Amino acid sequence: MQVGFIKKSGTFKLLLICILPIRTQRIEHMKKIVLASTSTLFGQEYLEYLLEELQSFFEGCSTITFIPYARPGGISHDAYTALAATAFSKINKKVVGLNSFTDPLEGLAQAEGIFTGGGNTFLLVQQLHQLQLINPLKAKIESGTPYLGTSAGSNIAGPSMKTTNDMPIVYPPSFDTLGVVDFNLNPHYMDPDPNSQHKGETRETRIREFHIFNTTPVIGLREGNYILVNGDHKILKGEGTARIFEAGKKPYESKNIPF
Repeated sequence: MQVGFIKKSGTFKLLLICILPIRTQRIEHMKKIVLASTSTLFGQEYLEYLLEELQSFFEGCSTITFIPYARPGGISHDAYTALAATAFSKINKKVVGLNSFTDPLEGLAQAEGIFTGGGNTFLLVQQLHQLQLINPLKAKIESGTPYLGTSAGSNIAGPSMKTTNDMPIVYPPSFDTLGVVDFNLNPHYMDPDPNSQHKGETRETRIREFHIFNTTPVIGLREGNYILVNGDHKILKGEGTARIFEAGKKPYESKNIPF
């Protein structure tokens, strides 16, 4: 509070001025993300091991918008969407393929929940750039729309796709991806087999090579494991631990997500 005086008609009157701090109200949206290593476990049907989680994760969503662009061949976008639709029907959710919209941007804008399936990450990122969906998809997730990724669909959640296992069958304009989490993933992570006579590079070797030139942390996500993100809170779910890689540090096992 400040005190001042003003002169009026030969007299002074006390003027009290209250100065209140101006606060800018920032509306925080709660990110809701599931990043799974794989869509299918051995001996199970598509998404079977995730359905109980997805029932609550997509609560309030009647329709899930499916992004099928990662599959390079052997299955059409419509057939891939039908596979996802069959799985989600078991938890009473409808699925619509983003490819079915004349304007994919409009389809994305209408999405209540989003699922990006696996396949080839290079192709997926190329297609998202070609359709001008990278930034709108990032904004949609950051606004709180629930997002599920499996394999390639999980790879694109990090700052870059540089730790994918996929072959570069096409050339995307950039290796940068959504960056809705601050770590990269290596889905389908496999530990070295101590009994193997194979002398080629292991997954761990490849990821440590990545850290020669990059500082982004990497999570080696084994089959059956997935990461649940609620806002800034991240939980590893499934069996066992994940393999954590940080630049300049020895890789280690953790049940927690340390970043």
